[in-house]
Amino acid sequence: MKIQIINPNTCQGMTEAIGRSAEAVSLSDTQIIACSPQHGPRSIECALDETIAAAALLDEIAKGREQGVDAHIIACFGDPALDAAREIASAPVIGVAEAAFKLASIVSHRFGIVTTLARTLPAAEHLLQRYGYQHLCSGARAADIPVLDLEELQQDTFEQLKNECLAAIQQDGADSIVLGCAGMSELAQELSSCLNVPVIDGVSAAVKLAESLHQLKLSTSKGGQYAAPIQKQFIGRYQHWSR
Repeated sequence: MKIQIINPNTCQGMTEAIGRSAEAVSLSDTQIIACSPQHGPRSIECALDETIAAAALLDEIAKGREQGVDAHIIACFGDPALDAAREIASAPVIGVAEAAFKLASIVSHRFGIVTTLARTLPAAEHLLQRYGYQHLCSGARAADIPVLDLEELQQDTFEQLKNECLAAIQQDGADSIVLGCAGMSELAQELSSCLNVPVIDGVSAAVKLAESLHQLKLSTSKGGQYAAPIQKQFIGRYQHWSR
């Protein structure tokens, strides 16, 4: 199968790291297509970043559909534009936060989220409510690490992240850790070894869910919420969405 993994920010180094994480867990006959938009923020750390990135992300979904991919993965923990992407895609679309929550709920009684900046915590809490996992989450913590610092992670920054994970386990009662940023994807195994609990990276989780859906021949229902968008005219820079 072909899986398109979209990093919605424009940091190419992060896109490459996400692609490596996906390839490390994918089946031998799965092709990973890691990409990012040509326009938008270098990192996504607030509502403005996410809103601007969402429009460019949808253009990448359309490109993936033209390429005939079998699944799309949105590799940003905010799961931006997920509903809109499911409307325009013919293949399944998976958000990494939703995928991580699903797997964490299977391998642990309660999971903790450790993310980047404190200002992103409300977004994580919103996703827990949206997906119905708040009762299974021990809490969300921030390591106060800017997203782009993950590209060339220093040892002291890794220790910050590890210490927040330890606090989630020892103080909040987490049995597993969900990493709250796709840019942390290559750190999951090392953290799991240090912490002796499952550490779930949403990128890897989404890849395995995508492969399972493909093998089961399951795709997004187009009969209700995710039916094709209503035909209408778009003006200006978005006129290519006119239908």
